[in-house]
Amino acid sequence: MINLPEARVTVQAIGHEREPVVIIDNFTGQPERLRAMGEGAHYYPAGVDYPGRRAPADPSYLDLRRDLMMQVMARVFGLTRGVQCEVAAFSIVSLAPGQLSPRQRIPHHDHSDAGRVAIMHYLDGPESGGTAFYRHRRTGFEAITPDREAAYAAALEEDEREFGPPPAGYPTQSERFEQIGAVEARVDRLALYRGRQLHSGIIPDPQALSEDPAKGRLTVNMFLFGS
Repeated sequence: MINLPEARVTVQAIGHEREPVVIIDNFTGQPERLRAMGEGAHYYPAGVDYPGRRAPADPSYLDLRRDLMMQVMARVFGLTRGVQCEVAAFSIVSLAPGQLSPRQRIPHHDHSDAGRVAIMHYLDGPESGGTAFYRHRRTGFEAITPDREAAYAAALEEDEREFGPPPAGYPTQSERFEQIGAVEARVDRLALYRGRQLHSGIIPDPQALSEDPAKGRLTVNMFLFGS
């Protein structure tokens, strides 16, 4: 039986729309084991959205805190009828700023469905950055719900007409987006938030990025869904 350290849970309400962000510190008590698994995994290019590489991860370790996770899902996110893991992957941000596509240069949302919750499990410390949350200045949107998708897409086109293409580089506060909150990376820290929130990874030193999981910015990314 694993002796778990005491978990520290913090709930923040971000921005004007008060979307919740849950932070759980000391989640597993065994981050070295997770990192070793990540370093031994087989990675592949992550596709058009994620600026790096990914490898499959086993989400079953969430059961170490099953009762706590179910409480968070129900009390914070309103998911009371069961929760399933949709995606679980070791992830390494690795693209140089000049390699980013235009869509990777601005904050993004993962899904507009309120029943989908993103998980970031940080395996590195504050030097690796964290996750920032944003408000789109033109619309004032902080979360992209289904009824906002068309207006948001049109507003992004207006942004490009006014400001031109986003400059090469990882997303930061700009004339397009205002940062409204952030979670600092800490070893064995879990951050949970609805995927509809506009967010982006914080990349303090792009020159330090690497495709080598032993050196790079290694996280476990998951998506849970429920109702």
